Amino acid sequence: MAHFGDRVDQVSAALSDVDIRGWTQRFDLLSDPNRLEILLSMHRVPGICVGELAEAVGRSENSVSQALRVLRQQGWVTSTRIGRQVSYHLDDQTVHQLLHWIGAAHAS
Repeated sequence: MAHFGDRVDQVSAALSDVDIRGWTQRFDLLSDPNRLEILLSMHRVPGICVGELAEAVGRSENSVSQALRVLRQQGWVTSTRIGRQVSYHLDDQTVHQLLHWIGAAHAS
């Protein structure tokens, strides 16, 4: 049987292997249904605009813009302005993979 100290050392090593703060932040952001719906929408339709997102998720443009601001600050989303139109793209590969893991698919 392993010595008590050995088991504690193994647990400590396991905890240092993972970016706990980063994963906690990811799961916190993903736990908000509004942000998750927006991310799923951008995953399915890259380059979607705020008005389209708002209509798709049934929220105001202001609400969607606020969620996008948080996601941009985290580096998950990028925006591209063409004239007056701003389109949004998912830009974080880890989040992209997580969305696939929960069942999100790309458009056919």
